[in-house]
Amino acid sequence: GSPRVARPQSAQYGACSQRRMSAMEALELLDQLVDESDPDVDFPNSFHAFQTAEGIRRAHPDKDWFHLVGLLHDLGKVLVLFGEPQ
Repeated sequence: GSPRVARPQSAQYGACSQRRMSAMEALELLDQLVDESDPDVDFPNSFHAFQTAEGIRRAHPDKDWFHLVGLLHDLGKVLVLFGEPQ
């Protein structure tokens, strides 16, 4: 196949140098955003992450990796705080 071409976002964010934070801090940052895909929600964005992780845990109690994926699945949205479009 052809070689992969690095996207500008990969060059800009690949080094993770915008801001150092824990996963929990990133989840808290989600609460500062109004998600354009669901602007009328009355609860914090982090609540969605916890709901997703808990739903997966109930459905798949033996797949702890999947619980984590559910918790972290929207963390990329914090890039809006660094100038990326939604």
